[in-house]
Amino acid sequence: MKNEKPLFPPYLALIMGVIFISTSAILVRWSTAPAEIIAFYRLLFTFVFMLPLLLTGRRLSLDQMKKKHWLLSIVSGVMLAYHFIFWFISLELTSVASSVVLVCLSPIFTLVGGRLFFNEKPGVPAIVGSLTAISGGMIIGWGDFAFGIEAVIGDLLAFLAAFFIAVYWMIGQSLRKVTDSYTYTFVVYGASTVVLLVYSLFIQKPLFAYPYQEWLIFVALAVFPTLLGHSVFNWSLKYVSASVVSVSVLGEALGAALLAYLLLGETISLQQGIGGIILLTGIILFNRYQQ
Repeated sequence: MKNEKPLFPPYLALIMGVIFISTSAILVRWSTAPAEIIAFYRLLFTFVFMLPLLLTGRRLSLDQMKKKHWLLSIVSGVMLAYHFIFWFISLELTSVASSVVLVCLSPIFTLVGGRLFFNEKPGVPAIVGSLTAISGGMIIGWGDFAFGIEAVIGDLLAFLAAFFIAVYWMIGQSLRKVTDSYTYTFVVYGASTVVLLVYSLFIQKPLFAYPYQEWLIFVALAVFPTLLGHSVFNWSLKYVSASVVSVSVLGEALGAALLAYLLLGETISLQQGIGGIILLTGIILFNRYQQ
């Protein structure tokens, strides 16, 4: 995974990725479209923006992909789409606090997967760092929890959403050893777009008739949190593990809170401040000691 020297430090890329992916919550907050439609157009526009360069300068890398790499890339895209779908449904059944807290558990899956599939053996400091980061993310999202049968189902779906995004990162870690980042990401986004389209049609969400402001938001979601966020994380998977990426992505909670303060005028509570400090400490500690 580290045979080839990267163009710039992977950890710098992770920081950039966290900054850009943090814009997602702000853009979604500005949108009035259904969440499923937001996710669909976010990935569709990303796919469309990537298409010209792939057809002109990177077509060969696409043609050279083996069938098993195509299959795994498509599965990765399906995992990303189902992460969105299950998370959206969970938000309709349970509280935002419950959903966010459970989605923050994704690094647990990548740590276990790293041990099982990549023979990674994180030391005690790295484990402490990951648990610290998870705790910080949970503190930021902690609030009024919902109760009842629907809430339990919603919590389960949020937990599954954490699992799906972890699988997405782990497949990326495996494929980025043998595939070009641009090509892999292109196939992933294409597969996710198809799944989200089918899902949106199945639940009968309108695909059109949105005001132009919504289309600007869809485009912004494609450019900032996706092309400059998720795509950067996928690039970094050649040089760092999926567990490093999944723990680093927890920084989105802190980044989103800061952007909400700057752009939406929201206040940062003492609880969020403490959680942010704990989260940042955990990410730094984990990335310092995880090889």
